[in-house]
Amino acid sequence: MNYRSPRLGTFLAALAMLVCAALLRAQEPPATQSRALPDAVASSPDPAFITKTNATIVRSRKLVDSYFEQTSNVVCMEEVSQMLVGKNNKPLYHEDSVFEYQLQSSNHTGLLRLTESREVRKTAFRDPSKTLLITNGFASILLVLHARYESSYVFEPISEETIDGRTVLKVHFKSVPGTPSPAAVQLLGRNYPLPLKGDIWIAEESGAVVTLVSSLDGSLDDLGLHDLRSEIHYSTVQFHDPEESYWMPASAVIDVETPKQHWRNVHRFTDYRRFRATIQVNMGEKQP
Repeated sequence: MNYRSPRLGTFLAALAMLVCAALLRAQEPPATQSRALPDAVASSPDPAFITKTNATIVRSRKLVDSYFEQTSNVVCMEEVSQMLVGKNNKPLYHEDSVFEYQLQSSNHTGLLRLTESREVRKTAFRDPSKTLLITNGFASILLVLHARYESSYVFEPISEETIDGRTVLKVHFKSVPGTPSPAAVQLLGRNYPLPLKGDIWIAEESGAVVTLVSSLDGSLDDLGLHDLRSEIHYSTVQFHDPEESYWMPASAVIDVETPKQHWRNVHRFTDYRRFRATIQVNMGEKQP
C-alpha cells in the first residue's frame, strides 16, 4: 500500500500487505515439505474436529497455488472507494474510481512474483488538500496459507458454521515470532516483516477460502503504523465455453491507522471474464 501522509511519506512504494508487486527473495523461506498441521488447540474437547480442520487446511493449501494461476487468466472491473475516517468510525471524505483489474503471477525462477495491472475506467475527483491511501497487493494475503509459509503461522481451529448452505470452518492464525512473513513494510531501504494474525473461514468440502480477516499482531507505532486490518471476501465465478468455475475475490475492506489518521479503502470486484490476448499480423508486400 502506498501512503501520502507526512509521517508515512518515507514508506517506499508499498506497505506490502499486501505484498508488493513482487515478493522479495530475502523474505522467502526455504521450500518445505508438505506436512500435517499440529494439533494446535489442546483446549478443544473434540479431537475429531481438530483432525477435520487440519485436513481442510491441507486442501486449502493446494488451492492457493491454483488460485494464483487462475488470476492470470481473467480480468474484472474493480470499484475503489478511498476514505478518510473520523473518530466516530464514519467516513469524513471519499473518492471513487473504477479500473479494469488483473493479477498476474509467474514462478519461472522459483520465486513467486505477483504483478497487478489497473487500467482506469473512471477517474475520481481529486481534492489536492486531502491525503488518501492507495492500497494494492492485498490479494496476496492468501500466502499465509501457502506451503512456503507453513512454518510461519500457528493455526487454531475455532468453530464450524453454516454459510449459504455449506459447512465452513473458522480457523484462527497467528504468526510465529522470528519466521518469514509474506507481508512487509519497506522503510528507508530496509524491510520490516509484518506480524499478522486473524481468522479464516474455509469451505470444508472444497478448501476454498470464504472470508479472510487479518490484522497486525501488535502495533508498529515506532514506524508510524498503529494498526492495519483487512477483510477479504471470496466467491465462485462461473465461466462458459468451456464450463469452468474460478475462486476469486468479491470484495475487500482495508483499514489503516496511524497515531493521528485513519483511512479505509473499499474494493469491489465484478464482471469477471476470461483474459484473451489478440495478436494482429500485417502482411506487407514482398521485398524485391
